[in-house]
Amino acid sequence: MSTAAINREHQKRLKLRNRRFIPLYLMMVPGLLYLFINNYIPMAGIIIAFKQINFRTGILKSPFVGFKNFEFLFKGDAWIITRNTIGYNLLFMVLTPVVAITVAILLNEITSMRAKKVYQTLILVPYLISIVVVSYLVYAFLSTDNGFLNNTVLPLFGIHDPVSWYSSPQYWPFILVVVNIWKGFGYSTIIYYATVVGIDNSYYEAAAIDGAGRWARICNVTLPALKSTIITLTLLSVGRMFYSDFGLFYQVPMSSGPILDVTNTIDTYVYRALMQNNNIGMSSAAGVYQSIVGFILVLTANFVTSKISKEDALF
Repeated sequence: MSTAAINREHQKRLKLRNRRFIPLYLMMVPGLLYLFINNYIPMAGIIIAFKQINFRTGILKSPFVGFKNFEFLFKGDAWIITRNTIGYNLLFMVLTPVVAITVAILLNEITSMRAKKVYQTLILVPYLISIVVVSYLVYAFLSTDNGFLNNTVLPLFGIHDPVSWYSSPQYWPFILVVVNIWKGFGYSTIIYYATVVGIDNSYYEAAAIDGAGRWARICNVTLPALKSTIITLTLLSVGRMFYSDFGLFYQVPMSSGPILDVTNTIDTYVYRALMQNNNIGMSSAAGVYQSIVGFILVLTANFVTSKISKEDALF
């Protein structure tokens, strides 16, 4: 067969192969359009962070102010809001996976399929509840006059003087951590559970034959199999280190003034600044700052991961 004939045959095969993938390419179009419209076009709005917006003249003709919009993030309460944002996120990154992995392993140990479905539904319900509803549930527990803790739990321990929870900042780091874990661990549990059920049973059978007990099988089979999932979710959490759940830190504490030192984060600080100053440039500057720092953190964490375990890195 001549070279020209071989080339024609090759081109024919390429066309047939590409024709097979046309339906897949068409299925990609809506997702790509959404990604472009929702994620890439708004990036042009970064210019707002460097302008003093005047709605009469428009964004492009508004005066350029350089880094002035970034100054408010580094004045006054900068240390407190940065400490709170990073500190809480570090606690969430450590405690939530521990709880989620523990529950996922316990779910895997349940033999009854009906019981599994019931437990999966129960642990996922808090994640689906609106944070506004959660804030009122917390208030029902912590209300000074009618709260469940002050009227039912504390008297059991001989404490009859009601605690003013919304005026006592020392309790709120624990309250916020507990509420966040309770609300968010169900979603993470489902992800880890999906990995656990995908582990080949032959590994457990081989470990049992070698004399490994249940705890040994968990430590030597289940946890190593979860390593990639844990690393991936941790890297994603690192990228949002400078972001906070606005509802958790604003709605749940009911924006109470006496506890601001332990509940104020970058997001709530920016919101309060906007309510007082109505300056959109400040809000945009905070978003740019959080995005850039988050991007750098993801790159750094991924670089460290690639040095330790290259196959578990994102790229």
